[in-house]
Amino acid sequence: MSHDISSNQCPTKAGFVAVVGRPNAGKSTLLNWLVGEKLAMVSKKAQATRKRMNIIVMHDHAQIIFVDTPGIHEKERLLNQFMLSEAVKAIGDCDLVLFLSPAKDKLTHYKKFLELNTKKRPHIVVLTKIDEVSQEDLLTKIAEFQPYQDQFLALIPLSVTKGVGKDQLLDEIVKHLPCSPWLYDPELLTTTNIREIYREMIRESIFENLSDEIPYETDVIIEKIDEQPHLDRVQATIVAEKKSQKMIIVGRGGSTIKRIGRDARLKMEQFSGKKIYLELFVSVKSGWSKNKKMLSELGYNFL
Repeated sequence: MSHDISSNQCPTKAGFVAVVGRPNAGKSTLLNWLVGEKLAMVSKKAQATRKRMNIIVMHDHAQIIFVDTPGIHEKERLLNQFMLSEAVKAIGDCDLVLFLSPAKDKLTHYKKFLELNTKKRPHIVVLTKIDEVSQEDLLTKIAEFQPYQDQFLALIPLSVTKGVGKDQLLDEIVKHLPCSPWLYDPELLTTTNIREIYREMIRESIFENLSDEIPYETDVIIEKIDEQPHLDRVQATIVAEKKSQKMIIVGRGGSTIKRIGRDARLKMEQFSGKKIYLELFVSVKSGWSKNKKMLSELGYNFL
């Protein structure tokens, strides 16, 4: 199942690695750390990531194309069904899977993953957030996984906060990648286009500045990008489900939308290295997250 071939026989390797786990398992945080750039959306709120995103990391003679996925969770509304199908498709399409399990978690989520991994893709278990538990609890958690050791290739404890486990994880991944020429320019950090990255940065700012359910019932449409050498002009619309939500997003005297816009603009400028002129609008599309046609118009295509 694995492709552990010495670098003499295998001058270069490349492959797709799906990163999966429950919502808030630390997938996006891990990927931003591995690539050394803020690319994937990070939020303390669960289920922030909605679509797959490819993030490319070069390590030794290998090109690892990580696929960031929405958290594995039960299907509820239509948008959630799309998100679960994105995660399942990523598992089926990849060469290798990283299953992220926070060190405090019970094994329920891992058992659920084993059920979803119908194509029996080889996987590595990554114990995340190990800085949040004692050494004794960590050893207990590793022991809990032992009955499943014939299922996974390796189990790697890791802490982004403490900077522990990065090289060990990348070395292990490379061992199991197929021999292949690199699939993308090694300078490339992601295959996701600038429109999608800007959209995610605006969505992240909505999550950071609005509480409760509102971020889950909003989305962003990038209407227009005018790219210039030192300046990008971006027009975007925040889509809400209800008029009452629109009022909250705008805020008294436009205060909330200004804050969202300022936060998003700073993220976009940091990423692009350019000045950003961002215009934000808000529109109401009643019930968009439960309507297949509206979801399709927002780029959530059900296959």
